[in-house]
Amino acid sequence: MSAVANPATVAECLRVGAGFSQGDRNWIAEQFATLDSRLAGFHADATELEVSVKDREARGQKVTLECWIAGRQKIVTTSSEEDLHAALNDVRDDLRRRLNDSKTKQEPRHNKHLRDVPPPVAEVEPDTDPARAEAETV
Repeated sequence: MSAVANPATVAECLRVGAGFSQGDRNWIAEQFATLDSRLAGFHADATELEVSVKDREARGQKVTLECWIAGRQKIVTTSSEEDLHAALNDVRDDLRRRLNDSKTKQEPRHNKHLRDVPPPVAEVEPDTDPARAEAETV
């Protein structure tokens, strides 16, 4: 993978959606900081993260983390954990797994240069002694 001039970071790409305030943004960015190493392979201007929560701190709350990276499908992770901290960790870890899966799917399985070179052809020498050929098959 080539080096990215402006690597994506959680602090730069994270938006807070419904259920969170701008005051929560720094706390959430700290929780998601472990994603920085995984996002570093993508350009910051082509990467967006948005976290939102429905029914915050109530039974049945649902935390959603959406990730948009140019040239890839949108990734959506959700958690129904009752503890907000645990739910944020859950969506973070799920996003990391899905980013790894996405990367694996886009990488070539084999080296293209090896596929372009035709395999060596084994030269077969004609057997001139028919008696020897019969002896080998018996």
